[in-house]
Amino acid sequence: MTVSTGVLPGQTLSALIQQEVIKASMPFDPGQIQPASLDLRLGGKAWRIQASFLPGAESTVTDKIDKFALHELDLTKGAVLEKGCVYLVELQESLNLPDTLGGMANPKSSTGRLDVFTRLITDYACEFEIINKGYSGPLYAEISPRTFSVLVRTGSRLSQVRLRSGSKIIDDDELIVLQQEFGLVRSEGNISVSALINDGIGLSVNLQSESQNDIIGWRARKHAGLIDVDKVGRLDKLRFWEAVTTTDLVGGGLVLNPDEFYILASREFVCVPENFAAEMRPYDTRVGEFRAHYAGFFDPGFGFGSVDVGKTRAVLEVRSHDVPFLVEQDQIVCRLVYEPMSETPKSLYGAMQSVSNYQSQGLKLAKHFK
Repeated sequence: MTVSTGVLPGQTLSALIQQEVIKASMPFDPGQIQPASLDLRLGGKAWRIQASFLPGAESTVTDKIDKFALHELDLTKGAVLEKGCVYLVELQESLNLPDTLGGMANPKSSTGRLDVFTRLITDYACEFEIINKGYSGPLYAEISPRTFSVLVRTGSRLSQVRLRSGSKIIDDDELIVLQQEFGLVRSEGNISVSALINDGIGLSVNLQSESQNDIIGWRARKHAGLIDVDKVGRLDKLRFWEAVTTTDLVGGGLVLNPDEFYILASREFVCVPENFAAEMRPYDTRVGEFRAHYAGFFDPGFGFGSVDVGKTRAVLEVRSHDVPFLVEQDQIVCRLVYEPMSETPKSLYGAMQSVSNYQSQGLKLAKHFK
């Protein structure tokens, strides 16, 4: 199958499933296929492991499991992954890619908003999240809940993969043109802003409340309880989250405490045109010693729609490293990079509101909370 350079859309992923380039131990669910990615499902077994690892160029993941596994868990009836522990799960999906195709993975948006650190590993991998061109073999997920213990089971979807032909990140000159044409980032009132473009488009933090209760963010409660990752809209958010309000600001800024997890929102409204996909860089020492955004994929159509253009913010999942760190209104906290699609997806993000949980979002917690 010949494809143009760029990220593969959902219809091409469907074709690759039919051709068994993408395979699975269980029949695929149509809901796995997103406009520019494929959701990955947990398999039947997990291992509590002694430490995170990469297999390296000479080893398979199984070789490492034999050395570092502490305990095996059966996921077919559900199992609790405890916060602070590291687990490895073989996924239901596997790949048999041609030499022209490679890929990368990221946690799903809801996974990142639960502070569940998830990374893809392949056999012979020297990097997390990367699938080398021509890779043939199983896929594994390393999972480490950071704040909340989570209940998972066979079929739970915590991560997603993008496949691409070639690799072409849109450079800054092209981004300037796209910003002028589409308004990739916009201000209040759907007005295109003068974006900070330097190795991608800079996104800044919003510390101004949009509601009467003065809430500007959420701070996770560390001992709140268990979250079932497959149940949507069931949990009382105040049991798991503490509101951050304008009264928490110090001199106009918010001090991020070390080892605490925050949900904040970008000042800018974000748009991804139908022929492009975007990804947020999760950690950039140029903007401070903290990590912003675990879940990096933004699908084609994000922020667009008949009534939604310019109304969708990026939600920032933020954790400070080692020392308290001050963030202020309009401070750049991360960068958004764009790349072309190999062809226009037949289904865009937001076209089906039932599966596009974060279209038209402002400051929004994961879909598990009421």
